[in-house]
Amino acid sequence: MKLYIKNMVCSRCKMVVKSELEKLGLHPIAVELGEVEIQEATIDPLKENLVDVLHSLGFELIDDKKSKIIEKTKTLIIDLVHYKNNDLTTNLSHYLSNELQHDYNSLSNLFSEVEGTTIEKYFISQKIEKVKELLIYDELSLSEIAYQLQYSSVGHLSNQFKKVTGFSPSYYKQLKDKKRKQIEDL
Repeated sequence: MKLYIKNMVCSRCKMVVKSELEKLGLHPIAVELGEVEIQEATIDPLKENLVDVLHSLGFELIDDKKSKIIEKTKTLIIDLVHYKNNDLTTNLSHYLSNELQHDYNSLSNLFSEVEGTTIEKYFISQKIEKVKELLIYDELSLSEIAYQLQYSSVGHLSNQFKKVTGFSPSYYKQLKDKKRKQIEDL
């Protein structure tokens, strides 16, 4: 059986969810971002406990089809930007359509309707958070960051960064109080 869990955005989330499932006596086969496969055919006797445990840790069990599609869309974008170095070989709409096996227009409309923002804006916000992270680490030049996140130029990155944050990347780098957001809050 597959379970869909909202707010699983990192490897630590996967470890925590797996551990909690095992504590409840469930047997996870595979634990991925936002998705867990368990050996059991049903969770009905444990569902209330599972929902409570997940909620106490900041996660949420997703039951309806629309929410599953939206969460999977978010998970794919987060994974792409934060863990695969934005290794996109096609455009985002084709990537999401292929991965989710849905028409991009319907995905886009559903996402906008439920989330109140577009997929593109969500993708950009994830990229900007990654830029902030890389700026704070101070290991890469702005040019290297632009290349890694597949911006067409440093100028494009700088303009987008300023549009979203209100600061230039160089000014942001100098700030003492860096204002990063948690991935799940975007």
